[in-house]
Amino acid sequence: MSIAFTFPGQGSQAVGMGKDLADAFPEARAVFDEVDEALGQKLSDIMWAGTPEELTLTANAQPALMAVSLAAMRAAEARGLNLASSVAYVAGHSLGEYSALAAAGTLTIGDAARLLRIRGTAMQQAVPVGEGAMAALLGLDFAEAAAVAQEAAQGEVCQAANDNAPGQVVVSGHKGAVERAIEIAKGRGARRAVLLPVSAPFHCALMAPAADAMAAAFESVTFNAPAVPLVANVLAGPTSDPDEIRRRLVEQVTGTVRWRESIEWMASAGVDTAYEIGTGKVLTGMVKRIAKDMTGIAVNSPDDIAALLERLA
Repeated sequence: MSIAFTFPGQGSQAVGMGKDLADAFPEARAVFDEVDEALGQKLSDIMWAGTPEELTLTANAQPALMAVSLAAMRAAEARGLNLASSVAYVAGHSLGEYSALAAAGTLTIGDAARLLRIRGTAMQQAVPVGEGAMAALLGLDFAEAAAVAQEAAQGEVCQAANDNAPGQVVVSGHKGAVERAIEIAKGRGARRAVLLPVSAPFHCALMAPAADAMAAAFESVTFNAPAVPLVANVLAGPTSDPDEIRRRLVEQVTGTVRWRESIEWMASAGVDTAYEIGTGKVLTGMVKRIAKDMTGIAVNSPDDIAALLERLA
């Protein structure tokens, strides 16, 4: 058995997430306290008693999702999980890459929280509200979706931002260009093409100011070698070099999240089980569509953690 741990990205957040972990495990509660302290804000209050609108704000959602993932990790580790001896690779979808790196010891939880707050704020500020958009194109493969984006651009930005699974590609850019992409995709046989309820056009060239902000933020942060290799979003392959990880995280802000290829690469490297650590089951659903011989299992709750430890025993 060869195992990967994957970590969810934006869109998986829900009010109340992680509360059952904090109530069940003191190690999980300590992670939420650590994130609150690092941010100088009771983010846990927003997570457990705030409004969906407040939690969904990019600057809140990103560190919050990381906090839940790391709470689950710390609870499992306190009960016997050893990442280095149990897991072959870690990977995270977009912001989940920071969760993966904190889980693997490349970043501290406090640094990951602070970096994700900077990242979320910088992404939000990079493009005035209403000028950018993202759309899911369903039923087209990546090459077809990339061609649609290129045709729709017409002098504006429109790029394939997320290659999530076969027939599930997200495009990102100027609102007008993304709307043109929706119409072109429908004409090219897309099963569905719909605008996504996001606050900014992530993973495209319009995010260049946010990439610059991250490059500057990384200069004062220590990156350690991960306990197990990271399968990086922009590489769709493994790296354990701290300098390369730092560089790839900057590229990731404007680059394509190559999730389909990342899962395919891990399957080709012998991974047969991908545990999604944190909240939601988005990545678990993608695994089923990408790699028919790989099993996806979500680890969200205290019971899930117990089951994970039993399987790994």
